[in-house]
Amino acid sequence: HVQLVESGGGSVQAGGSLRLSCAAPGYRYDTYCMGWFRQAPGKAREGIAVIDSDGDTAYAESMKDRFTISQDSAKKILYLYLNSLKPEDTAMYYCAAAPCSSINSGSWSNRNRYNYWGQGTQVTVS
Repeated sequence: HVQLVESGGGSVQAGGSLRLSCAAPGYRYDTYCMGWFRQAPGKAREGIAVIDSDGDTAYAESMKDRFTISQDSAKKILYLYLNSLKPEDTAMYYCAAAPCSSINSGSWSNRNRYNYWGQGTQVTVS
């Protein structure tokens, strides 16, 4: 069982920045892809970005200019940098893991492809 633990959320003013972290001890980065999702109240969970063991990334078109995904494979930590935050970015942010063999450029944002999820970290922008 892969345990994912997010941190770094909080309350910020519009235009501010945050760095979210996702610790994944015992996780095998060489076979799994890591993604970030978010879910606002009353809305569906949406994919933000995904990264594989080679560092290749994919982003949701609407967020690629402000958000950046990265990982420290040695420390087994996934990051999401949030810049130029807007009130509409307010949501619970989740990290998730999926076998890279089960996702591609067309399916990475499908939440059903991911086997493991963290508990989420809240981001509130005012």
